[in-house]
Amino acid sequence: MIQTAILMLAVGIFAGIAGAILGIGGGMIITPILTLGMGLNIKYAIGASIIAVIATSSGSTIAYLRDNVLNLRVAMFLEIATTTGAIVGALLTGVLDPKYLYLLFGCLLVFSGWNMYRKLRRGQEVLQRVEPDKIAAKLKLNGSYFDKAEMKNVDYQVEHVPAGFSVMFGAGVASGLLGIGSGAFKVMAMDTFMKMPLKPSSSTSNLMMGVTAAASATVYFFNGAILPSIAVPMALGILGGAVIGSRIMQVLPARWIRIVFIPIILYIGLEMLFKGLGVHF
Repeated sequence: MIQTAILMLAVGIFAGIAGAILGIGGGMIITPILTLGMGLNIKYAIGASIIAVIATSSGSTIAYLRDNVLNLRVAMFLEIATTTGAIVGALLTGVLDPKYLYLLFGCLLVFSGWNMYRKLRRGQEVLQRVEPDKIAAKLKLNGSYFDKAEMKNVDYQVEHVPAGFSVMFGAGVASGLLGIGSGAFKVMAMDTFMKMPLKPSSSTSNLMMGVTAAASATVYFFNGAILPSIAVPMALGILGGAVIGSRIMQVLPARWIRIVFIPIILYIGLEMLFKGLGVHF
């Protein structure tokens, strides 16, 4: 029992650090470890993954808010799309064939990974438009943050707001229908479609994931899918790891975050494409 608690604490610290840096919540790290490594039932692994997302969000968001890295207005605006999409996705369960969503979002993630690679080669994180986006200006979505890696203040403009909102609605539908985490989609919507820098995209994604996960955690709790012996030590580790990860992310060059993130997003995208095509490994 003590050994399991220590293992969960260590796994939590690792997942918290990775989740806070990349904005993916840590769920995609937790679930494979619990199911493949420890032989835990997928039901309890998903329940633990939900707790992981909430803990990552709680641990990292405080630091990101304090240092003004995340964009609170963008988070609240896109959360409308995600929440609405999740409700629609839940209602469509058993009606819509999931393979089409797997194919659609697999293609979107692969495209996003390719777009991130282009940004990596270009080496320029922020490109300013001559004319600011009218919708973003009206909703006051544009922002700025202090980049501790480059030691300078970065002003950025948010673009293509309807496209980002649509992607987030679709990500919500996918989450509700397929039961998948949407951290990669959140980062994709902001980085690829709304042209936000990666650091605000990642930190804003962390906040949004916590809000989304908290809504579904109650359902998993009353279904008995959350095991305290697994969730408690793991959540404690994740809280500590997320605080550490949020500090590391701010001093890391955006280039290195992209180098780590691109293989992850391509892996998720290809996995979804294969599922949509009915290919299993």
